[in-house]
Amino acid sequence: MQIIPAQIPANGSSPKKILLLACVCALVCGGCVTKKRPAFPISQLAMNRPIVPQPLDVNLSDPPVIPYEPGPAPRLVAPRSAPPRPRVATTPAPGPAATEKPPEPIIAPELSDDQMSAAKAATQQSLEVAERNLGLVQGRPLNVAQQDLISKIRGFVDSAREAMKENDWQRARSQAKKAEVLSKEFAPNP
Repeated sequence: MQIIPAQIPANGSSPKKILLLACVCALVCGGCVTKKRPAFPISQLAMNRPIVPQPLDVNLSDPPVIPYEPGPAPRLVAPRSAPPRPRVATTPAPGPAATEKPPEPIIAPELSDDQMSAAKAATQQSLEVAERNLGLVQGRPLNVAQQDLISKIRGFVDSAREAMKENDWQRARSQAKKAEVLSKEFAPNP
């Protein structure tokens, strides 16, 4: 028995032909080449006419008998036993004229002169530090969290100034201290 070696062309065109044949088979099997027809042609739909049933011969000389007993008609509206009451707008009862309420008194603990002067000094110092730190932020672009923090600091500063006007030095000192602590976020690090 003699073995004949397969002839392989030297130019290598055989793999290209096999690849081309595989692509063509995939296109034909995939349906891209053949045109599929619709299951029901629309053109025949317009040509069809509906089948109309033939009328039945109905004699109307003998109508059907339907039992009917006339009775009282139901009322749509319930009768009233008395006439409706008239609607009259009521006037508000006269009372004392609205007077402006006096502001509620502020209850603040009594401070000695030394405590009051220490509270005034601490309040002024805290407000100065907070104002200085807020001045450093002027003109810088800020994100939303920083803008929120600045609005809180300004709220504490305003509250401290209001408490100073009312001579509530303990509240003024605590509000100013809060503003100072929050404003340290914007102070340069030493």
